[in-house]
Amino acid sequence: MTILDKIIKDKLKEVELKKSLIPVSQLEASVLFGRKCISLAENIKNGSGIIAEHKRRSPSKSVINQDLNVQEVAKGYESAGVSGMSVLTDGKYFGGSLEDLLYARASANIPILRKEFMVDPYQVIEAKAYGADAILLIAAVLTEKQMIHLANKAKELGMEVLLEVHNEEELQKSLRVKADMLGVNNRNLKTFEVSIENSKKLAPLIPEHFVKVSESGISDPAVIAELKESGYKGFLIGENFMRTENPGKAAKKFIAELKSMV
Repeated sequence: MTILDKIIKDKLKEVELKKSLIPVSQLEASVLFGRKCISLAENIKNGSGIIAEHKRRSPSKSVINQDLNVQEVAKGYESAGVSGMSVLTDGKYFGGSLEDLLYARASANIPILRKEFMVDPYQVIEAKAYGADAILLIAAVLTEKQMIHLANKAKELGMEVLLEVHNEEELQKSLRVKADMLGVNNRNLKTFEVSIENSKKLAPLIPEHFVKVSESGISDPAVIAELKESGYKGFLIGENFMRTENPGKAAKKFIAELKSMV
């Protein structure tokens, strides 16, 4: 059993437990549920393209940064000029929570992506109730039918969808999904090795109506210049900023370097 299999097995149990405790009607009564979402896709196209992440730890790297509070990180990212913020909400494997999403939403007026292992429409409703503007769908763990169902639910609630693929097979089963952004993860989920060649290889196969996003292993503005040549507009950066004492400051420096290259 891979780490991904374990995560999904635990996630299915977690969602069933939450459903038994907090009914959908309670989520829909949230103050944030009726809020109009900010478009992450438009922000990516018209801004720096950087989606900066809040991530405390991961199964592959263990602890990344446990010392920061999400409010400060969100404010820092907003003032740095990011196009959006990704907030990990998985507790067991990544040390995140829905409260992180809530505090990030209260602290910054930028598009927020709920980064989670989505397996049930309940989680989409949850994302909206806690202030997310977009959700992540991972093709490696979902069938085409599941992805279509979850994406449609997000659209119904006014949210956008970032659909993540790792290879050509996953890309092919994602083409009928109503996603706004298509992300190519440069991390091999079996070996955890990272190579941006994965983004370059899949770029020509991604239909033009998707905003192309490259994810993982981006730590140098020069790499973004390369990826832009392949048609990428969005760049998800997690550990590079979170490994520093001040992620907002690190993001600001990175974006300034990026602008000086254009």
